[in-house]
Amino acid sequence: MDTRRLVTGTLAGGVTLFVLGYLLFDLAFASFYQANSGSALGVARERQLVWAVILGSLSYGALITFVMGSRTEPMTVGAGATIGAVVGFLLWFTADFILYGVTNLANLTRTVVDPILEAVRAGAAGAVIAAALARMRVAVR
Repeated sequence: MDTRRLVTGTLAGGVTLFVLGYLLFDLAFASFYQANSGSALGVARERQLVWAVILGSLSYGALITFVMGSRTEPMTVGAGATIGAVVGFLLWFTADFILYGVTNLANLTRTVVDPILEAVRAGAAGAVIAAALARMRVAVR
């Protein structure tokens, strides 16, 4: 994958992940996450550091784009959604269960549900990345 395609996928995926993250976690499921937090107190920021969330979303988009670039078959929107969903699920299953094992940030219900919601978010981002990359010409080596 050339740099131009990596940057395009990173931006398309990062923006999608940022927007869907707000819609899913700050609006639709905010009460679920609050009700299923662990016993740790004072860990959530009163005001989020948006710049940090943007950087994390861009990195997440880059990871999904990077994994897509390793495919030898043509990339379709459906394949992009599948890759995004698998990457998102595995990433957050890993992080959530390690954090559950070493902290009191979340209960087990939240630990199980979060990777599933992340699979939905990352799957949508993967579809958007695949659609954006499909519009670009592949560089000849």
